[in-house]
Amino acid sequence: MTIPEAPAAAFDRDSALAAAKQDNGRDQDRAYDATKSGKSMPLPMIERRVVPQMGGAQYLGPEFRGSIYRLKFLRNGRVIWVDVDASTGRVVRRSGN
Repeated sequence: MTIPEAPAAAFDRDSALAAAKQDNGRDQDRAYDATKSGKSMPLPMIERRVVPQMGGAQYLGPEFRGSIYRLKFLRNGRVIWVDVDASTGRVVRRSGN
């Protein structure tokens, strides 16, 4: 008895999920290094400043992009991205309002 091969799309999805987890790990490492060196505020401090300003939108989590934290929110089925300067905590851009 032979086991049928999984469709190629399944491997692509699995590869994409693995890559996303790896990128998230790199984001965490970069954020930690930036905070430790004093180039970035700690994420919890930034979240305490921004989340209350989002008027009840569901907070989905952060991404770290060098000098910017990108916080993802969901409101009424729409995604809202809030870019925050990591060193100052100042909101520099919002999209998807």
